[in-house]
Amino acid sequence: MTVERIERRFARLRAEGRAGLVAFVTAGDPDPETAAAILAGLPAAGADVIELGMPFSDPMADGPAIQASSIRALKSGMTMARTLAAARAFRARDADTPLILMGYFNPIYAFGAAAFFAAAATSGVDGVILVDVPPEEGGELAGPAAQVGVAQIALIAPTTADDRLPLVLRNAAGFVYYVSVAGITGTKSAHAGDVAAAVARIRRATALPVAVGFGIKTAEQARAIAEVADAAVVGSAIVARIAEGLDASGRATPGLVAGVHRLVGELAAGVRAAGGKARGDTARGAVR
Repeated sequence: MTVERIERRFARLRAEGRAGLVAFVTAGDPDPETAAAILAGLPAAGADVIELGMPFSDPMADGPAIQASSIRALKSGMTMARTLAAARAFRARDADTPLILMGYFNPIYAFGAAAFFAAAATSGVDGVILVDVPPEEGGELAGPAAQVGVAQIALIAPTTADDRLPLVLRNAAGFVYYVSVAGITGTKSAHAGDVAAAVARIRRATALPVAVGFGIKTAEQARAIAEVADAAVVGSAIVARIAEGLDASGRATPGLVAGVHRLVGELAAGVRAAGGKARGDTARGAVR
């Protein structure tokens, strides 16, 4: 299944004439049991694609909310093996929702790249986003990922020049993640007009769907992004809601899971309310 599951989901979104919601949570946050319940309920809450964060001790591209979620997960005992087990448990219940692992190269290096991608594929993972691997250094990942059909999701930033796009997109599959602000996650938001221009520029370089993230916190912001992109990515707001549901000892309160799913539902409603441009290949002007 792997990358084909992503392709099918975006094809369905295009057929429905709407953008999707990509929801990010960190594996094992705030504890494995609560995290599993959150993850299992995300599709029903409205998530079209799920990004599952691989906990790491030094998440340098992330702001305070996601940093804190990684720390909570590591303290709860999460490892790469347990993250893959969480993915496998989710896939046993849900055969359709694309599941993307997101994080940093160090845990994969420790695990072994070939072993990691093989384990990810057998766990039902469809793609991987690595925020600290520039395309010049991604050669050792391209082969193992392609061999098992796990998509390497390319990251494009506002500072990515036109002449660099072919290099960034060389091994890309599934969709493209546009990092809409220069900086860390969850600290500032991009102007919708700037995002629209950036998405149009990316679409001239690739036929892959374009998801936009960093700084989307509300249903209104998600709706604005859904007007111009193929998906809106929300992470910091969701993990902040998890933090709000903890008691003074850091334990999950009874309403935490429902509160997270309620927020995801609100974000999904915002995305679905977007007027949206037609999202067929002709309308997008995709290059093939």
